[in-house]
Amino acid sequence: MEIKKSEEVLAEVHRNCQLALQSISDILPETEDGELREELMRQHEEYERIGAKASLLAREKGIELKNPGPIKRAMMWTSIKVNTMTDDSRSHIAEMMVQGTVMGITALKSTLGEMSDREADEDIKSLANELLKSEEKFEKTWKQLIA
Repeated sequence: MEIKKSEEVLAEVHRNCQLALQSISDILPETEDGELREELMRQHEEYERIGAKASLLAREKGIELKNPGPIKRAMMWTSIKVNTMTDDSRSHIAEMMVQGTVMGITALKSTLGEMSDREADEDIKSLANELLKSEEKFEKTWKQLIA
């Protein structure tokens, strides 16, 4: 049971980072605001850093991680393009980022909540909590930029 639950948490960390990286890459070309672009790039780097840690942990523990499928990525790209076509303002982009970040936080908290302490691989749990803290900080940043 321990390995399966830990695998699920690591898979969620990886998936979360991959979807965030994809979203940021899709939204950057639609963003002209310099401050917004800087924040997107800063967050992209943080997701890359945590995603690399997840990949390294997976390799060390013999866990295979899968990337989101092409249909999921295409749906995200389409949603971002349509949303920014109608409104590419700073507050709208920040609002879109809050929605995505909240979805990531919710998925991560749900996955972590299903794991008891005795089932947890400490390295994986620590990385999941690191991502959770980063995403909660990102959410606050985006909410400040909505106003």
